Amino acid sequence: MKKIVLLADLHGNMVATEAMERELDKIQPDDIWFLGDAVGKGPESDKTCDWARTHCNHWLAGNWDRVLRTIPEPNLYFINQIGEERLQWLDSLPLEDELEISGIRFRLVHGRFLDPMYGSDDPDEKLREGFRFHDGRPEASGMICADSHAPYIRPLIGGYAMNTGSIGVNLGVSRAHALLLEGEDGPAPLKITILSVPYDNRKAAAIAEQYPDLPQRERYLKEITRWIM
Repeated sequence: MKKIVLLADLHGNMVATEAMERELDKIQPDDIWFLGDAVGKGPESDKTCDWARTHCNHWLAGNWDRVLRTIPEPNLYFINQIGEERLQWLDSLPLEDELEISGIRFRLVHGRFLDPMYGSDDPDEKLREGFRFHDGRPEASGMICADSHAPYIRPLIGGYAMNTGSIGVNLGVSRAHALLLEGEDGPAPLKITILSVPYDNRKAAAIAEQYPDLPQRERYLKEITRWIM
């Protein structure tokens, strides 16, 4: 049985990222995919960017990973913290890829920059658009995205639409989330699990308090503490 974890949206929250790392140490996945947004929002974007580079095997770019170059003025804090070498690495990441497991071929995309954001309550027709590659590859039989910061699994006619949720800034439940796929190389049963990992939200908030120049700090603090269970 092959174990594949897909995760995204670290957003400078190392406390949540380290909690997920401890869970991954227990799971011992065979492969880890990063679906974008290593940076932005939280206070330690340099550290979460380095974590994604070190701990994942495949990478996609998210909207935050690309917006720093395209709209630099309001993002100078993050640009200066991350540094040129990391920015070049983020610039090099693709915007879509594919993964096949248990006979199901998934298109992988963050959502924005390349696609719209795909939410759990979007109509089936919109989610099915996510099965279509922008680079001319044949249409997939499923889509795995991130971006909306809330995990979901949606069965559609002819395939599945899934979202990893966010590790750093999950909306609705203030835990770190990811997807775990367990299957085989050929046609076989596929097990899909949403990982929901608690972390010390107040510690994460206390770290953010140490960064008075963090843009929209109060919004970030509210997002990581509002839905503590």
